[in-house]
Amino acid sequence: MTEFKIGDVVVRKSHGKDVYFKIIDILMKDAAESEAILKGVDHRLIADAPTSDLEKPDLEDVNADNMLYSKKVNKNIRRILGERKSGQNSRGYRNDEMFGRAGKVLHIDADQEYLNTCIKTYNQLNIDVTAKLVDEPEQPNVITQLLDEIRPDILVLTGHDGMLKGQNNYTDINSYRSSKYFIEAVKMARRYEPSLDDLVIFAGACQSFFEAIIESGANFASSPHRVLIHALDPVFVCERVAFTSINKVLSIQEAISTTITGIKGVGGLETRGKYRQGFPKSQFV
Repeated sequence: MTEFKIGDVVVRKSHGKDVYFKIIDILMKDAAESEAILKGVDHRLIADAPTSDLEKPDLEDVNADNMLYSKKVNKNIRRILGERKSGQNSRGYRNDEMFGRAGKVLHIDADQEYLNTCIKTYNQLNIDVTAKLVDEPEQPNVITQLLDEIRPDILVLTGHDGMLKGQNNYTDINSYRSSKYFIEAVKMARRYEPSLDDLVIFAGACQSFFEAIIESGANFASSPHRVLIHALDPVFVCERVAFTSINKVLSIQEAISTTITGIKGVGGLETRGKYRQGFPKSQFV
């Protein structure tokens, strides 16, 4: 019988080995059975499974999967930076004669590993971000203070979510692991700033209760088709908003055009951009 330990990468046989997980805890249910707590390697998902349902995948398959996502992310970053540069040129000014101010992001996340990955990508995309590690149940309690302290243009509320085992009612908030916390945090944020233009909000994680999160006041949310979303999907949505002119309203298709998951994982409302272009650029900077 295969032995498992915390940190092992595994798949679930009962789910067709569709997602790579990392074991973050192992609980003994009784002398004969143990249960593993699992976190998605690339997806914002927490799950549990008996260790008898787990299998260690071939290392080459894991590396190939990591390489696939890395290629997608790097391709997106190159595309975004290229579009940003050409977009400035098309406005009639030389790049060395203009400056701008993009939207500022407050990213609240319940997972340190995912947060670190997001911070790295924000930095690659030259996005001004303040990152805070806050567990999902605590996010509603700290949101007002953090908004008052940081004064962001864009707010991200994320972490882990998912349909609870044995639940299949997609319109019942009690079917979800963390959606109720995201919803309450969004409501608190909207009490602080009601305008969807002044404060742009992305909220949710894997399989989150999309409709209820949007109804609570978010501009963007996951997950319309209750699918798993990639850890970097919120970052790519933020980039679209942060670097789109305040004179332009982003369509949903354009806002999610660079996400890894696409329209099945992320949706929302038309939203005004946060980028303010300036001219001329100071010769002393």
